[in-house]
Amino acid sequence: MKIDIFDKISPYEALEILRQITKTDKKLKKRIVELAENLFRDVNVNEVCEEVFFALDGIDVHELWDRAGSSTNGYTSPEDMAVEMFEEALEPFLQEMYRLLDLEMHQEAKLYCMGIAKGIYQYEEDSTSEFKDWAADVPGESYSYIFNEWKKRGVDVKDKKEMRAFICDECPNWS
Repeated sequence: MKIDIFDKISPYEALEILRQITKTDKKLKKRIVELAENLFRDVNVNEVCEEVFFALDGIDVHELWDRAGSSTNGYTSPEDMAVEMFEEALEPFLQEMYRLLDLEMHQEAKLYCMGIAKGIYQYEEDSTSEFKDWAADVPGESYSYIFNEWKKRGVDVKDKKEMRAFICDECPNWS
């Protein structure tokens, strides 16, 4: 039985192989770019919402208690640590939104931002997590920060209006 080398290649090695191939085969490079762009364009607001909700709802209050308090760096209140942990949970989503904006995929970035907002809102409204009690004002503040980050990246007036309408419809307590 022959070993399938694809099962043994690390992600880094696969990327390096792909880079080498695209240097010599322009048709293949074009096809890879098309496939990548198609992957990036597949933004589903409800899926992003669900991922954000579960990331936030999965924050463990026991970890909060372990990380808060006195340390060699001083004292961190549970409320301050809750903000930090909330931001940590949202960071991968914020980075994905930045990536879409950097790729000038503004429609996709808008949809992704909508999904983040809806997920944060759903967490604020529906979560029964004990952690949520320590982060009472954080969801709205986090949404405002993410919305402002999205707006700073050259978003047009039409997209801003569409985002505001989405927030009014999907997150009525924030409008």
